[in-house]
Amino acid sequence: MLQVILTALGAYALIVISLFVFQRNLMYHTDSPPVPVQQSQVPQAEERFVRSRDGIEIRSWYLRPKDEKPVIVFFHGNAGTIADRDFKAGPWHADGYGVWLAGYRGFGGNAGSPTENGLYIDARAAIDALRNDGIAPNQMVLYGESLGSGIATQMAHELAEAGTPPLALVLEAPFTSMGDAAQARYPFVPARWLVKDRYRNIDKISAIDAPLFVIHGDQDRVIGQSHGRALYTAAKEPKKALWIDGGGHTDLFDFGAGQAVIEFIEDLE
Repeated sequence: MLQVILTALGAYALIVISLFVFQRNLMYHTDSPPVPVQQSQVPQAEERFVRSRDGIEIRSWYLRPKDEKPVIVFFHGNAGTIADRDFKAGPWHADGYGVWLAGYRGFGGNAGSPTENGLYIDARAAIDALRNDGIAPNQMVLYGESLGSGIATQMAHELAEAGTPPLALVLEAPFTSMGDAAQARYPFVPARWLVKDRYRNIDKISAIDAPLFVIHGDQDRVIGQSHGRALYTAAKEPKKALWIDGGGHTDLFDFGAGQAVIEFIEDLE
């Protein structure tokens, strides 16, 4: 019996150690190659290369705004690339909005390996590039999808702390923190304490002085809707939410989320 217990403990320890060591491989899926913008649904987009402060060159796509409309700065989730989000950007640009599809280190052929701090550095480079193009933070809608909710929330928090909040923050299928999300996914290990890249949205959301729009489906099996509801509750007014019945983690645009974003921004304007 003692040998069985020791074997089980050894196997459990091996699982915990493996999750800790390889957690970034599980968190960031960086195996998608770059796609030429001409082969996308937004071939008119400019391919922009910005250099992060630690010297990594990041590829992004930029659709310029029309008639001084805001720019949606889009931070995508943990899999795929900016090319997989072209279907979101197209209708927004058709309505006149600018869209910056922000690339990350390690994704889509970009150099480097993703970490929480590294993706923040990449996001700052994107915002700086827009500022250099004459787009002020109060003309930017920061949009975070899934993992990107951690990046968008951090950028909105930093801009608010600097006294230059964005026009708005939109969070699609967001999480309260990566530790909370990991614990729900791996309940049999102390995942919350093993996570290196924490993305603690719940600690930042109440300090952001910008209108918030949360979109989350009640059938999300990756990040439960309870995360979005907790963030919504903690945030300041003005805020708005779209709780989608039947919506999962990646299909919210099938339920009209894209048009809802346009309506939200129009109300701000």
